[in-house]
Amino acid sequence: MDNILPDTWLSNLEKLDIAFQPILNVHTGNLFAVEALLRNYKDIGFDSIFSLFDQVYKEELLYTFDLALREKTIQKFTKIDNYQEIKLFYNLDNRLLQMANFSDGNTNKILKDKGIKKDSICFEISERHEITGSCNLENIIRHYKNENFCIAIDDFGVGYSGYKLLYDMTPNVIKIDRFFLKDIAKDPKKKLMVQNITHLAIQLGINVIAEGVEEKEELLICKNIGCHMVQGYFIQKPSKDTKKILKSYKHISDLIKNDERSSNKNIKIKSYIDKIPPIDIQSNMSLVIDYFKQYKEVSAVAIINAIHEPLGILQENQIKEYLYSPYGRSLLLNDSTNKSKLKHLIKPCGTTDISSDISTIIELFSNNPESAGIIITKNSKYYGLLSARAIIGVMNEENLLYAREQNPLTKLPGNVMIEKYILDASRYKDAYIFCYFDLDNFKAYNDVYGFRNGDRVIQLFADILRKHLPNEFFKAHIGGDDFFIALRFKEDASSILKHITNIIKKFTSDVKEFYSKEDKKRGYITAMDRDKNKKQFPLLSVSASVLILSDKTKERCLKNINSILAEQKKVAKNEFTHLSVSSLL
Repeated sequence: MDNILPDTWLSNLEKLDIAFQPILNVHTGNLFAVEALLRNYKDIGFDSIFSLFDQVYKEELLYTFDLALREKTIQKFTKIDNYQEIKLFYNLDNRLLQMANFSDGNTNKILKDKGIKKDSICFEISERHEITGSCNLENIIRHYKNENFCIAIDDFGVGYSGYKLLYDMTPNVIKIDRFFLKDIAKDPKKKLMVQNITHLAIQLGINVIAEGVEEKEELLICKNIGCHMVQGYFIQKPSKDTKKILKSYKHISDLIKNDERSSNKNIKIKSYIDKIPPIDIQSNMSLVIDYFKQYKEVSAVAIINAIHEPLGILQENQIKEYLYSPYGRSLLLNDSTNKSKLKHLIKPCGTTDISSDISTIIELFSNNPESAGIIITKNSKYYGLLSARAIIGVMNEENLLYAREQNPLTKLPGNVMIEKYILDASRYKDAYIFCYFDLDNFKAYNDVYGFRNGDRVIQLFADILRKHLPNEFFKAHIGGDDFFIALRFKEDASSILKHITNIIKKFTSDVKEFYSKEDKKRGYITAMDRDKNKKQFPLLSVSASVLILSDKTKERCLKNINSILAEQKKVAKNEFTHLSVSSLL
């Protein structure tokens, strides 16, 4: 059967148009790819894209129509200014293989005609028709993977065989469905699921796109979790005008810069990265053997494609296994086929951007300690390799740094990290809430019950902060009986104030167990005041001084913030609720 469309469908194809939606590098705001989306389908009498494809499928024209649509899409893709530097994500209908005229090599012909590299296209596949049993999803993935095309799984997490696909087929990319991103800032269960999906995918050498990002909090959480790319209305809606597709999106890059928490973290990572030259996936095996002879100190090397994206790693011992077997060397060096032998030798390797948080890199490695390391990219291109030994070095350095800056009694961050947190918050326009806790009547308790029991009370309060405040809170120990917590937030602050009120109630209740039965029954102890006079002191409690900065607060001077919080502590001690709250306008 020829790949020729009937006149009716040729006319329909003329009326159809393509819109492109940008996919950005989440660490830079630079354009990584565009997804092609079909438009004007209502003009030819269809309510949805799905109904259009259902019709061409019924008429057994699906493959013929899709090839014509691919050519139209790729042609328009070349109108984007920097199309040579980005990828095109193209959605495939899973039923293509069922068409009688399906054949190999047609996409390659189109790409060659348009002067586009094969690595610049990624076929996007979903489970839409899999549920009905009308197609075998794994077959179409296997076919295009064997043809060395990039494969993305769309709507990951909502299909019935998502994790099975990761295990059986290992796609190049997964796109996390919008369902998991909506309200992720308020839903810890969704955040945990996205984090687990992302980290598992990275360990398998799969890139992760957060799809359907509509708010800045969603983008920042995905970035900090470790996602590689983002796509959605917050970045840009799909556009039929190719001139609206930009190389970089300033509102995203500015947001990313404002979210940076450490000015020197990338310098630290850079000092550990091995700038080992990569090997191209199409290299013949004699060049690979020569590579390891030249770089004798290298035990693992990154394998890249034609556009310098990392595909995985090759370890030296894999080559040695061939070289030391009787027929291995001749098998390895047999270049009678044009197909890359490297493809079957490379192993998955976690990949992350050079701008990633050190904590993300450490967590990725900790989840898979047998890994040879993590590939570091810059603008989605290979940059270097962070070896397992280097990551362990980073971990040791981080542990030493944390140990130097934490309070020795409670193991919570100390004054240096508190000042850094407030200083960072003073530079950004986001909403923050700060709280100083001060234990009431602590000196009297210390005098009566001794310093050892006083330390136990301090540790009790630290444990309450850890156990009863969500992980998103920054928790620290100023020193003595003074503590500090903070949180960057978006929603109303009332829910955060409830957390603080609960901490006050919890400590006031639990600390009673640190008194004798007699003192607990009386409700007070007798001790000397600062003027050496005997006085009755109520049982321990805690007061909280709270300061709220809205996203409109302009005066964020570090000195003013500390001064307000300190003054408010006196007010809080005289309040019945032991809580004093103010806002900085």
